[in-house]
Amino acid sequence: MRRLELLRVEHRDLDSAIAALVDAGSSDQMQIARLKKRKLRLKDEICALEDELVPDIIA
Repeated sequence: MRRLELLRVEHRDLDSAIAALVDAGSSDQMQIARLKKRKLRLKDEICALEDELVPDIIA
């Protein structure tokens, strides 16, 4: 549970960092791309952990 919350916080922080770089007109597209890839990896990990917590219900 704690891990999931930490991942969500990091995901939110990355979102803010990416937005700040874009708003500032940063020309470092490689850094923005790396942050976006990290954000996607975090999202995948968050989804995997959430799937483990919620059992599959077969109707």
